[in-house]
Formats: sequence, structure tokens, C-alpha cells
Amino acid sequence: MNIRKLHFAFAAAIAALFSLGAAAAPNSWQIDPQHSAAQFSVRHMGIATVRGEFHNVQGTVLLDESDITKSSVSVTMDAASVDTREPARDKHLRSADFFDVEKYPAITFQSTRVEQSAPGKLKITGDLTIHGVSKSVVLEADVPAAAIKDPWGNLRTAASATTKINRQDFGVKWNGKMDNGGWVVSDEVSITLDIEMIRKPAPEPAK
Repeated sequence: MNIRKLHFAFAAAIAALFSLGAAAAPNSWQIDPQHSAAQFSVRHMGIATVRGEFHNVQGTVLLDESDITKSSVSVTMDAASVDTREPARDKHLRSADFFDVEKYPAITFQSTRVEQSAPGKLKITGDLTIHGVSKSVVLEADVPAAAIKDPWGNLRTAASATTKINRQDFGVKWNGKMDNGGWVVSDEVSITLDIEMIRKPAPEPAK
């Protein structure tokens, strides 16, 4: 091999190495508040299920497809946006009896560990903060869907995650005792996150 061919082969190898590094680099996705929701459900008087959600879900997902354990999730929700489709109940939920939104305006989740639990499934451990109290919880999540390009040239993907918490652990303690010995609101709360994420495509290299 002559010197010119050797230089060409070396340059090609370096280019391939940088190409692999770029492909393996984690991608940062921004949560799209307009197409995302944090939903919850709780038993009412032991006989029915009341559902609600928080609007204005924001945050960042760092997704490393080559090593999922290097991924991370950060989510912020506006506590005052709680919506159960009943204004009087929502006002009560915003009060000091429940979320005390004037004192604790945000609900947050920050992952501490991401791992694959099964094909197409993730286990995301992290700190959930409600009412000023942080507790470690585990989200059972789907692997984000294959990215698509929207009409404006942005990349989009989506995923869902679920968990259950005891609201008493977060200092959300209000309740009412019923004549039959039961309680008006159950302590167990089921949570579902439906997240759509957006990423602008990387700029094309200069020619």
C-alpha cells in the first residue's frame, strides 16, 4: 500500500470512528406540554374511582440507545393545574388540605437509575417530590417509540409510564371518616405519564 492509500485508509477509519461516536451519543428530548399529561386515579368512598390530571407537563429525557443505563428523565408538573373536571374539588385539592400549591407549586420527578426490565420495557427509579416531600419511586415504562419526523422537520417520539404511591408518604393527609368506618379518599394513588417528546434534527455538516 502506497503512502497516499495509507493516508486515505487512516482518514476513513478516523471518520468512521467519529461517525460511530456521534451515532452512540445520547439524544436530548424535550417533553412537549401540548401533547403530554400526568394522570392519576384514586378510590372515592371505597366504591368509585375518581380520575384527574396535571397539565403543563415539562422536562427533559436524555436517551442513550447504546447504553440505556446512561439515560435520564426529569419531569416538572404544575401542581395548580390539577384538573378533575369538578371546580369545587379542584379548589380543595389546591388548598393546604392536599397539594398546598401556594407553598409547593411544582411536582417533580428526577430519575436516579434507568434499566431495561424486559423487551420493550424500562424500569425507571427516581425521586418524586410532592408537597415538598421527596420519596424514591419506580416507574414501569415503555421503551420510547421509534422516532418520526413531524411536518416541520422535528423528530418526535413518545412513551408511557405508570406507578403507584401512598399519598400519606408525601404529607398529603386530609381525609374524612365515613359512618361505615371507611374513608372518603383512599391512600393509594395510581399515576400514569403519557409523554410526547420532540428533538430538532442535528444540523447538516458544512460542505
